[in-house]
Formats: sequence, structure tokens, C-alpha cells
Amino acid sequence: MNEQLLIMLTFVQGTGTLAPVIFIFFHVIRQFIFIPVIMVCMAGGILFGSVLGTLFSMIGLLILSALFYFCIRKMPSTHEKLLKIKNKWFGRYAKMTVGQIAILRLIPFFHYHLLNLCLLERRPDFKGFMKGAFATNLPLAFFYTVFGEFITHFTPTISVIILLALLLLVYILREKMSTVAWNEFFSQENKTKNAC
Repeated sequence: MNEQLLIMLTFVQGTGTLAPVIFIFFHVIRQFIFIPVIMVCMAGGILFGSVLGTLFSMIGLLILSALFYFCIRKMPSTHEKLLKIKNKWFGRYAKMTVGQIAILRLIPFFHYHLLNLCLLERRPDFKGFMKGAFATNLPLAFFYTVFGEFITHFTPTISVIILLALLLLVYILREKMSTVAWNEFFSQENKTKNAC
């Protein structure tokens, strides 16, 4: 386990009644000390058990999503970087569905805020974004809190099978068509003709 995470576990265990508040706060600051969200959810299961660990992780993740919603527009360079990564990985015109985002959150190496950006494109209003954040964070918090200790005992073969199954689900849940504006389509075509 990550060294910072072990320090956090020890610290939170020693705080008594403030432990849930500190754990929720840790969900918000964990990105600045480069601890994956999955590790924090697993720690919630160890500290508080399945039900309370999932509840506290959900609260922390929803606060983090709300902060992302309000801060991303005030950070244009970060927004642009995330948009470039999104365009590179998923394509310029791809819009991820809420189901796809929920499944991609279960895959450990996907960037949490990149998926928040995909959700923001799908649901730009705050109420819709927070409903989507709840729907996409619940499987993440529940799965890694409840089953976190068992996941570490999986063989590499089982881990690869689970990962492939999740990627297949992302493909199945994709949006079946994309809309490209007339002007954008022809401007891309003209750029490629001029380049030749």
C-alpha cells in the first residue's frame, strides 16, 4: 500500500469521532498527494466497514465532483489539457454515456477528472452533473470499499479478465451515433485537402 495512505490510515484511526470528517476531507485532497481514489475507497472499507465506508466515500467524491464543476471553468489551462487528453483517447466528437463513465471509473488507470470532464460535456447543468456524479461514483465507492480486500488477492489472469469485461461493457454502453456540425465537418475536410 502507498506510504502516504498508511500514514493517513494511522492518523484517521487516532482521531476518534472526527475520523469520518477527516476521511471525507482526505478524498478532496488526495489528488494533490497523488493517491488513487481506489486506494482511498479501500481504506474507507478497512476503517469504517462496508456501509459507512461507502457512505463516507460517496460524500467525499460528491464534494470533489462539485468542486470540479465550479473550479474547472476558472482554470482554462487545466480544462484545455483535459480536453486534449479526452480528444486523444475518445475522439473529438465522442460523448461518453453515464453508464460508460461509471464503468470507466472502475478501471484503476483512468483519470478521475478526465471522466468528470466527460460527464460535464454530457450534463452541463449543475443539478444534472451532480446526479450523474452520484450515478457514476456509487459503483466505484461500493465496489472498492466492499470488495477491496478481495481484489488484492486476484491472480493476474482474473484481473485481466475483469478488465476486459469492463472494457467490453464500455463498448456496449457507448452512444451509437455522434452529431458533427455541418461547418465543422467541412472545415476539417478543407484542412486535409489543403494539407495535401
